[in-house]
Amino acid sequence: MSKPYSLIVFDWDGTLMDSEAKIVNAMQAAIADVAMPFRSREQIKNIIGLGLQEALSALFADVNEPQSAQLIEAYRHHFLFADETPMPMFDGVVGLLEALNKQEYWLAVATGKSRQGLDRVLDGCNLRHYFHVTRCADECFSKPHPLMMEEIMAFVGVTPNETLMIGDSEYDMLMAKNAGVDALAVSYGVHEKRRLLDCGALGCLDDIRELHDWLPGGKQ
Repeated sequence: MSKPYSLIVFDWDGTLMDSEAKIVNAMQAAIADVAMPFRSREQIKNIIGLGLQEALSALFADVNEPQSAQLIEAYRHHFLFADETPMPMFDGVVGLLEALNKQEYWLAVATGKSRQGLDRVLDGCNLRHYFHVTRCADECFSKPHPLMMEEIMAFVGVTPNETLMIGDSEYDMLMAKNAGVDALAVSYGVHEKRRLLDCGALGCLDDIRELHDWLPGGKQ
């Protein structure tokens, strides 16, 4: 059976890595450090997937540039150095990536993480070699703008019709839609299944390992 796609682009946080708790903890600690108004776990969870600057603007509509700079510095301190919340890969991720490589898919990451943050986890988890190209929010426009997706497709040399985006947030689904790319959601991340389907997801996996069975018939 021919492959329905040539390129599979994964979101990182909430799709491949269970990092929600650490992101929330680091953001709440940073907010407290700079004496900004408290934001709940649900409020912070909702903005996971955006670039950091865009996430702060969503959390604090009236945030000014000095406050934003302080928050970003404090967040990076807590996330990279101070907070010790574990960030495991979701069950089955490594095996899935290995299988997709053997099936000769192009694999990529499009993430709201910074380049420093993504490089740190790729090397820490020894997963860099599975991906042919990665793009981060501090080197492109943040999701849901399509630039990350467009640059990945251009690098690999494939069309939108040959590309699948997999993510856990509406920002992933809308980025794919804006780029003319099919999108598949996962239900175990930051946004609920109905929200993801309403944003254009072709389907919603409850376990990333279900992709093995979904792909052969995924594109009708």
